[in-house]
Amino acid sequence: MKEKIKTDIKNRQDIKILVDAFYGKVQTDATIGYLFTKVANVNWEKHLPIMYDFWDNILFHSGNFEGNPMMKHWILNQKSPLTETHFKHWNKLWKKTVDDLFEGPKASEVKIRAQSISKMMMNKVVK
Repeated sequence: MKEKIKTDIKNRQDIKILVDAFYGKVQTDATIGYLFTKVANVNWEKHLPIMYDFWDNILFHSGNFEGNPMMKHWILNQKSPLTETHFKHWNKLWKKTVDDLFEGPKASEVKIRAQSISKMMMNKVVK
């Protein structure tokens, strides 16, 4: 079987592919899935477009994201304590999903940006 040639993340459609694949894995993940499905009880129809906007803004400076991710994670932490393990595992899944689908400067950037955002959140949320 011939391996598909990976391209870089070029636009919002690529972000949608990445985000959908990532959260598809998250929902059934043994380490962090419960945080999304049982604790936060995420409405995926509402959440996924917000994540498309978030990453579109991060990578392409679209300006179409409004929200306070830090507050959302702080509230989640009040319901069920988040740990460094949770954040590290989220990053591991994110990087693997990016690597499975894309390669190039934007793919590298989205992994670096996710790591930075996650580290900042972890430092502010995990006590």
